[in-house]
Amino acid sequence: MSTARKAIPRRRGSMVAQETRLAWALVSPTFLIVFGLVLFPAIFSVWISFHDVTLRNLNDVFHAPFVGWQNYRNVINDFAFKYQGPQSWGAAVTSIVYSFASTILTVIVGLIAALLLNRPFRGRGLTRAIFLIPYVAPIVSVAFVWRWILDPRPSGVLNDVLMRLGLIEMPKAYLATRGLALVLVIIFEAWRYFPFAMLMILARLQALDKTLYEAAKVDGANTLQQFWYVTLPDLRYVIGSVFLLRLMWTFNKFDDIWLLTGGGYGTNVLPVLTYQFSFKSYNFGKGAATAMILLAILVIFLLVYVRLVMRDTDAS
Repeated sequence: MSTARKAIPRRRGSMVAQETRLAWALVSPTFLIVFGLVLFPAIFSVWISFHDVTLRNLNDVFHAPFVGWQNYRNVINDFAFKYQGPQSWGAAVTSIVYSFASTILTVIVGLIAALLLNRPFRGRGLTRAIFLIPYVAPIVSVAFVWRWILDPRPSGVLNDVLMRLGLIEMPKAYLATRGLALVLVIIFEAWRYFPFAMLMILARLQALDKTLYEAAKVDGANTLQQFWYVTLPDLRYVIGSVFLLRLMWTFNKFDDIWLLTGGGYGTNVLPVLTYQFSFKSYNFGKGAATAMILLAILVIFLLVYVRLVMRDTDAS
């Protein structure tokens, strides 16, 4: 009898050990993938940013000389990074202006589209599907369509239309004009990603309590007052979350600007500058330092958001 009682805890212990080994066996492939594709590249980028890594020693990168903060100083002092006046903002200021302007415009257009599509009308489902096209279409295709529209030659769509209407006499290079090029890439970013904001806001709009609007009508509130005092307060956390996500994604965006302007004509941002340092100048340490500076700015944005928005959420 005592032998049987001793065998039961042993069996339970062996079963727990087997389950633990099985759990590690099931988790290990995912852990290896995450470590190989996410953790190790991130840690390695930090390591590279403190070393002199170029084409000369790329075949023996782990023995590259340690240079401390020199790569960061080189980036900050580079003319392509720092602000040099109204005619040359530098990649840091351009990134901030581009990210905030395009994100604000994205949220505003997405909010307007969500308010329109929240109303019942014939063909609403088809209209929603059409509004999603900019977001689901491949970036290469939509970028080249925009480049075709803004082509500087007379055959460009916009130049051809404006010349036929007599609004311009000569074709213009819209994406090669400093100032205008940045405005156009901001508009492109808002046009391409407003469906994301629209979907998030529309989902919240459809969950709003209709009795709130009925009570507001009884109190004599007009349509604008209903939006300002009923709709907008209920959407502020959704709008705040969408704004933060789009701001971080836009700040990291490389392909949109690269396909439209290549980072030229006042549209050079930090992701493009990282590419230029790494794969045009072949200074991988300097490129990694630029990426770390970009990460630090994003962390600052995140901390500000948590203090301002999440604090209000806890208070409410």
